[in-house]
Amino acid sequence: DPCRSFHCKKGKVCQVDKEGTATCICQDPAACPSTKDYEHVCGTDNKTYHGTCQLFGTKCQLEGTKLGHQLHLDYMGSCKYIPPCSDYEAAQFPLRMRDWLKNILVQYYRRDLGTAALLTEKQRSKVKKIFQNEKHLVAGAQAEELLLHDFEKNYPLYVYPVHWQFHQLDQHPADRLLSHSELAPLRASLVPMEHCITPFFQECDGDQDKLIALKEWCHCFGIKE
Repeated sequence: DPCRSFHCKKGKVCQVDKEGTATCICQDPAACPSTKDYEHVCGTDNKTYHGTCQLFGTKCQLEGTKLGHQLHLDYMGSCKYIPPCSDYEAAQFPLRMRDWLKNILVQYYRRDLGTAALLTEKQRSKVKKIFQNEKHLVAGAQAEELLLHDFEKNYPLYVYPVHWQFHQLDQHPADRLLSHSELAPLRASLVPMEHCITPFFQECDGDQDKLIALKEWCHCFGIKE
C-alpha cells in the first residue's frame, strides 16, 4: 500500500491515483469519525467542530481563500463566551503562567522519583533545585503578592521553566521561533481556563511577524536578557 508510509499534513488524507502513486487530498469533513462531546473543538471562526478532523478538513477545503487562511484551532471544547482580558488580569498573567510552568516541572520531577522518567537526567538536575524550593511554599494556589515576591527572591529558579516550555513547543521546525501552529497545543488547552493567554501571546510578538522568538518569549515572562 503506497499510503502506508506516506505522510499527509492535518486536514488531508492519502489517496492512491490511477497510476498507483500516493497523493494527499482534503479530508471530507462529513467522513470524519464520530466524536464525543468532550472531543469537540472551537475554531477561530467561533464555530464548534466535532473534533480536529472536521476542523482541519474544513480548513483544507477552504485552502487558498481568506477564510481558510484565517481558520485555526482556537481552543479545546465547544465554543463558549470567553470574557475579555482586563488590563489588570493581563498584568498579573505572567505571574500565574510562570508559577504554572514551574509547577509542571515539579510534578514531573515528583513522578520521576518513581519510575515515570519524564525528564532527562540533565533536566532533573535543573528541576531538583526548584523542587527543593517548592517544599518551603504552602501547597496550592499562591496569592499574587507571594508569587511576585518568590519571583524576585528566587529569580534563577524561574528562568529554566520558561526556557523549557519554549523548547518543548519549538518542534516543527526547531528554529528558535514559535509559529501559530506550534503555540496551538499549549494555547488551545488553556483558553477555557485562562482567557488572557491569547492576548498575552499576541503582545509577545513585539515585531508583529506572526512568530515569537526566544527573546520575545522571555521578555513576556519578565526574564532578563
